[in-house]
Amino acid sequence: MLTVRTMEQSEREEVAALIYNSTNAWYQKNRGFIAFGDVAGARQIVDTYELLDPGCTLVVYDDVQKRLAGSCFYHPRPTHVSLGILNSHPDYAGQGAAKMLAARIAEIAAEQNKPLRLVSSAMNLDSFSVYSRIGFVPTEFFQDTVLTVPADGVVVPVPDGFQLRSAVLGDVDAMANLEMTVQGIDRRQDFRYFIENQQGIWTTTVLERLSDGKITGFLAAINNNGTTTAGPGCMLNEDAALVLIAYELNRTPGKTRIVIAPSRFSAVVQFLYSLGAKNVETHISQCKGEFIKPNGVVIPCFLPESA
Repeated sequence: MLTVRTMEQSEREEVAALIYNSTNAWYQKNRGFIAFGDVAGARQIVDTYELLDPGCTLVVYDDVQKRLAGSCFYHPRPTHVSLGILNSHPDYAGQGAAKMLAARIAEIAAEQNKPLRLVSSAMNLDSFSVYSRIGFVPTEFFQDTVLTVPADGVVVPVPDGFQLRSAVLGDVDAMANLEMTVQGIDRRQDFRYFIENQQGIWTTTVLERLSDGKITGFLAAINNNGTTTAGPGCMLNEDAALVLIAYELNRTPGKTRIVIAPSRFSAVVQFLYSLGAKNVETHISQCKGEFIKPNGVVIPCFLPESA
């Protein structure tokens, strides 16, 4: 019998192993390569989500076999609930573990009277079916691009009257207000987490107008041995997005980076192509409930999941 419950702290290593095995199994079968070289990358996912949202990891437990069949993270926010990384163990394929987790988080969002949001692979039709069957509707299309940063860096001039600088805790409200303006959600808890950077793996940059100190864009990024993804970010326009992306890439000349670009913003996509970026996957944002179409540039990420 399979049951859904909150992860116990003693199960953190088992959840990491489940993420490692299930993710690698899907990529090996469908893409011909693996996503995790070792379990350390999956362990970092569990640690990050528990640090950001303690007690918001659900598992599916097999009461007969006494083992985990699936796991999922979720993130309650003032304006919505995000459904994070969801995995079911390959041994439980077709037994409904993923559906049970998604349905339970949908219940949590309904209990809080909030929309439920996620960003998921457009290439994984099994997960797409799970989400669409419980009422998710696609809202935005993204391209996962991988590039090697040129050794001599990337040149995108900062517009006159603006400056780039590292975000500080005093910027959290302004960043949250910008994202509320652009896409109608509030994630100031996430921004505080990025800036505090307790794990020592995050950078966060803001684009600030000098005349009045207004923040017109920001971009967080993770950069460690296992993950080198730029995002999440939110910008009023493509010019702000290009400046922030270039600034972040210039932190790591010669290294491989991942940028997840919203496809409808051609200038951003073409800029990444000009640097030799290749598409490696596609993702879509989806929402169950009220959705406000972004009126600016939104760059998602997957550690932590952002929607």
